[in-house]
Amino acid sequence: MSTQHKVPDGRADDPGASARGALDGLRIADFSRVLAGPYATMLLADLGADVVKVERPGIGDDTRAWHPPADHDGTSTYFLSVNRNKRSIVLDLTTEVGRAQARALVAESDVLVENFRPGTMERLDLGHRELRAQRPELIYCSISGFGSGAGAAIPGYDLLVQAVGGLMSVTGEAHGEPVKAGVALVDVITGLHASLGILAALRHRDATGEGQLVEVNLLGSLLSAMVNQASAFAVAGVVPGRMGNAHPSIAPYETLPTADRPLALAVGNDRQFAALAEVVGEPGLAVDDRFRTNADRVAHHAGLRDILAKRLSAAGADHWSAVLLAAGVPAGPVNTLDEAFAFAHRLGLPGVVDFPAAPVDGEEGRPARQVAHPISLSGTPAQYRFPPPRLGQHTAEILHGPSDRLPV
Repeated sequence: MSTQHKVPDGRADDPGASARGALDGLRIADFSRVLAGPYATMLLADLGADVVKVERPGIGDDTRAWHPPADHDGTSTYFLSVNRNKRSIVLDLTTEVGRAQARALVAESDVLVENFRPGTMERLDLGHRELRAQRPELIYCSISGFGSGAGAAIPGYDLLVQAVGGLMSVTGEAHGEPVKAGVALVDVITGLHASLGILAALRHRDATGEGQLVEVNLLGSLLSAMVNQASAFAVAGVVPGRMGNAHPSIAPYETLPTADRPLALAVGNDRQFAALAEVVGEPGLAVDDRFRTNADRVAHHAGLRDILAKRLSAAGADHWSAVLLAAGVPAGPVNTLDEAFAFAHRLGLPGVVDFPAAPVDGEEGRPARQVAHPISLSGTPAQYRFPPPRLGQHTAEILHGPSDRLPV
């Protein structure tokens, strides 16, 4: 069964939805590269913003060179993942001409997003104070690794932040090595925070006419995103450690072996635990003093895990997932990514979308395939207007043509 969701004419397929995006009329001058900034601006572009991506001559965004894997044209799938619905221009910011062109772009923009090392934009005469003095309504979003103070000189790489920010200390087996998340999760979270900050600043500007500086950093975003683990330290002085796939406050809430592959169990209350005990053929567990409440189950986690693992070994993960879900117990196999997209498709969720590609040199391009935007809006849904741009594809159009013309 196909896992793709066709989007006619590059638009969301809700017939009652508006052809306009929620952010139509908003222009973003995007000086960011790699992941956190581009992810934030792509989310806003999907919702209708006109994002102009400023790139270095001959090189462009660093992620253009991050392959394999690549698509049929040799373009990095990493770059493709966060740059749709954008127009690309090439500016040499080391020259006065390039900086003048950048200032002209900002003069026509509502939002500027950048993630250079702190101080770089100031040296290029594109700093917040200078540009806001010329355009008070400008919203200026700066993304950094460790803030603009004492941590300004520390490079903001996701792996480094996962390490020094504590995430790796709680990820991995209890007696094993610290492990990073399988994706650049801190960059993604920071991009979400940046887009939220921009939208909040836009709301304030709607009310007052005033722009402002929005600052987010990878370390602060991670500490916030560690929620219960961070709160355990901040409130109770508890320094959590690695527990593998187990949970410090809930049991059973982990992966357990079955006859073929691991099964994730996320039992959040006593009713669900009683149902689990019934399904696996151990109804007495629900009234056993060791497991009667969640606190009891956490205290006797090892014994409970052994009992459940023995019972679950009688069948495979797909079997247990089906019967447990039918009984109201949150459970599911550890899927590979292709299985995850297939699962989303079975649930009616558009995990992957196909939409028409922009013509290249007068020839019709191949349809573009992208991961779906995660937010559903009934009136102004996300739009898939055009695929990630070639380096400098729109330079002439934006610098020498009508500034509000979008490719179709």
